[in-house]
Parts: sequence; structure tokens; C-alpha cells
Amino acid sequence: MVAWSKEELRKIADADDLHISPFREDGKTYGTPTWIWSVVVGDSLYVRAYNGQSSRWYQAAIRQKAGRITVAGMTKEVAFEPVDGPINDLIDDAYREKYKGSPYLHSMISGRARAATVKIIPR
Repeated sequence: MVAWSKEELRKIADADDLHISPFREDGKTYGTPTWIWSVVVGDSLYVRAYNGQSSRWYQAAIRQKAGRITVAGMTKEVAFEPVDGPINDLIDDAYREKYKGSPYLHSMISGRARAATVKIIPR
């Protein structure tokens, strides 16, 4: 499995411009890019759906399991993996640190958003 480089993770962690494009139903065409918040925890990249599991991009990511992201001047082919369990506490902490002061922070660490946490893996 391919991993993020330390330099890529540093750039992504510092950026606030991640756009996610899961594949459409045909498995070949990218969906419309959606701007979302992202955080890095350890050597992994995570995102959450503000509107929870009903978010279109989240549903497509879970169903198609792949697509691409554009962030920090990079475009990457990626895989999507749903996340559950104790790692969510560390992801919450990363959101609190990166987005402190934002009026949207509470929603991004809510149960609704936590239930729609996705790990993004380069492919």
C-alpha cells in the first residue's frame, strides 16, 4: 500500500483547501469537487462530512471507495476507508487544533460528523 510522504502530509496539514472528488457510479468519472476540512493524525489523512452520512460526497466515497483529491497544489488518486473507534478522539483533537475559533468546529466534532469520518489513502 502506498503511503503519504512526510512532506505531503506537512503540506496537507498546513492547507485549508482540500477538494474531494469520489468517483461517480460508473467508477471512472470524478464527481464534482467538494471543499472539505481535513486533518492529519500521525501518518494518516482524515476528513469528515459536515452533514454526516447523508452527505453526497461521503456516500459516493464509501460506495466507490476511490477518487481523487486536490490539496496544497497537488492532485492525488486516492482510496477512501470509513473510520470508527477510538481514533476519532485523536481526530477530534486535530480538528480542535487546526480549526480553533471557527463557528463550524462544534459541528465537525459532533456525533453526526464523527459517524462520517473517512481516511484518505494515496494509491
